Amino acid sequence: MFDVRALTKAIEQLAGEKDLDVTQVKDAVEMALASAYKKEFEKRGEVIRCVLDATKGDALFYQVKTVVDDTTVRFPVEGEDDGSASAEMTVPEEGDEPVLPLYNEERHILLADARVMKSDAQVGDEILFDLPSPSADFGRIAAQTAKQVILQKLREIEKEAVNKEFESKVGELVTGMVQRVERGNIYVDLGRASGIMFFSESIPGEHYRIGERLKFFLVSVQEGGRNPNLLLSRSHPRFVSKLFEMEVPEIADGIVEIKGVAREPGSRTKIAVTSTADGVDPVGACVGQRGARVMAVNTELGNERIDIIEWSGDPVKFVDAAMSPAQPGSVQIIDEHKALVLVPEDQLSLAIGRGGQNVRLAARLTGWNIDVRSQANPDQEQEGGAASQSPTATTQGAQAEE
Repeated sequence: MFDVRALTKAIEQLAGEKDLDVTQVKDAVEMALASAYKKEFEKRGEVIRCVLDATKGDALFYQVKTVVDDTTVRFPVEGEDDGSASAEMTVPEEGDEPVLPLYNEERHILLADARVMKSDAQVGDEILFDLPSPSADFGRIAAQTAKQVILQKLREIEKEAVNKEFESKVGELVTGMVQRVERGNIYVDLGRASGIMFFSESIPGEHYRIGERLKFFLVSVQEGGRNPNLLLSRSHPRFVSKLFEMEVPEIADGIVEIKGVAREPGSRTKIAVTSTADGVDPVGACVGQRGARVMAVNTELGNERIDIIEWSGDPVKFVDAAMSPAQPGSVQIIDEHKALVLVPEDQLSLAIGRGGQNVRLAARLTGWNIDVRSQANPDQEQEGGAASQSPTATTQGAQAEE
């Protein structure tokens, strides 16, 4: 019929090219041949199995029957279908008793008969019956059926392998090449799969060139269509966290911990870090010698400004540090939700930032509502000087390293 040894080598080659499990590919081919055999020689309701025996160089076909008794099947009464259409237990309406499948001699064998063939047979076992080898022209007749089954099964195997690979990378950085840009959405080649970065997840003002290799934060893997949808982002707060983790060994080793990130992509990011070991300066570790580490992150972000501050459990110290690069004169805790920051007149615009950005990011990072005022006029509210914490941004920052 066909050369099974050559077919086995082809299976191994295909599995190697697509980086798939050889056993899974072999199972797919056997399933396809079984489907083709059934298409040519089908009897109603029978179950066919194919086994490729590379040692003998032959394809063996079997009819599979499940061992049953009167507790697992029911026998048709006169005029009732013989059960070939369904071998599964019928799902009952709520409150009704389950309905057993009908006995079908093409797929079932009674326990007593099975024990004649196999003395230790039990209900639920499978008994295999040899089937005659297909005719010489089986290959031509079955080719189309086998091809369709194999292609479908290979797609399923490949999709499952891609899912497994990338699900373990959710929340991590992946590197890919820009394939195309459509309506602001970026399609990225990640090797075995393609990802998509929606316009809302890109860095404002950043331009993407086809063929350009970039890093992305893998947000999630979603089922859909033939291939899984890999959702990517470069604007996510944790994108910055992962870039620092890649550039700063102390973070990767757990010596320095990122406590929070507040970000306005393409413009500015504030990141709070702390040390878990005595004598280690967390800010210095992130900045690196001559600013090499922070510059590497900054370059990947397209020159987005980064403020690295030391986290503190003392809200006064934390809010004070979060106002960087401004140097507040004093921080007063008004209540459990609000902090009043008084700064010298020459630090006022720096503390507030353009459009209130600096105080806004400080509020998100610390989780405190912050009101920035001048030391000279503490009763006078400043335009853009008050900012409330953003629940979304605070949560993202707090969970940056979970």
